[in-house]
Amino acid sequence: MRLFRFLWLAILLPFQLVLGLMAAQHTQESLSQIKENIDSGKAVLVDVRSRREWDAGHIDGAIFLPLTSLVDGVTQEDRLRLPKDKILYVHCVVGKRAGIAANLLERHGYNVRPMKPGYKEMIEAGFPKAQ
Repeated sequence: MRLFRFLWLAILLPFQLVLGLMAAQHTQESLSQIKENIDSGKAVLVDVRSRREWDAGHIDGAIFLPLTSLVDGVTQEDRLRLPKDKILYVHCVVGKRAGIAANLLERHGYNVRPMKPGYKEMIEAGFPKAQ
């Protein structure tokens, strides 16, 4: 984990600055509005945390798409899983990775709204935990 953080700070963060991939603005929508949009089918939830974080617990129905996999771009498999006709609410733990992922996905034509609240806040707000 320390190595990843070192690489992030030493290599990836400056690379982001050069390419203009800084975090997008977080949505101002409330968690209840986000949940309502997901429950009604207007939106989907995309989890950009690591595999380890996902395996420790995730929201039922969320799409797993770690930020690290987006570094190489959106794959054909990703395109099949991510609907272009719906809002993509992107979340992580505190919103940083969600903002970066949102910028990457927006470049591919997705309607993305990065979230500042993370997994724990979503569970507390009534989002269902996957079993």
